[in-house]
Amino acid sequence: MSEVKGRQFIDTNILVYAHDYSAGSKYEIARGLLKNLWEKKNGCLSIQVLQEFYVTVTRKLKKPITSQQAAKVIVNYDQWPLHSPNVEDLLEAINIQKQAPISFWDAMIIRSAQRLGCTCLWTEDLNHGQDYGGILVKSPFC
Repeated sequence: MSEVKGRQFIDTNILVYAHDYSAGSKYEIARGLLKNLWEKKNGCLSIQVLQEFYVTVTRKLKKPITSQQAAKVIVNYDQWPLHSPNVEDLLEAINIQKQAPISFWDAMIIRSAQRLGCTCLWTEDLNHGQDYGGILVKSPFC
């Protein structure tokens, strides 16, 4: 992973990998990325990411964690800048989706990253190296 400056947004999949021991090397890589963001204090999330994280880690993993464990993780990330979308953000996400062949939910993530002033979005769901309105997509697994 190359050094990225400025605020960096973490998508749900990266957050999940960092808490899924069965993810192998993706677990290690995601943990390392999050550790770096904690140390530099430049990680960002949205309420959408935390909601998706909760559902995924408590219901969809091979070895789900308890709701209490997931809640503790969520409380820890409350220390990071968090975006809670409003109607304006919803409408802007619709515009982003019209301009790029991505899902509405990915457009919401991009909008949240924009609103938080991020320069980078860490995800494996979008194309590594793609730029969406000033948000550079990076995969920690490339």
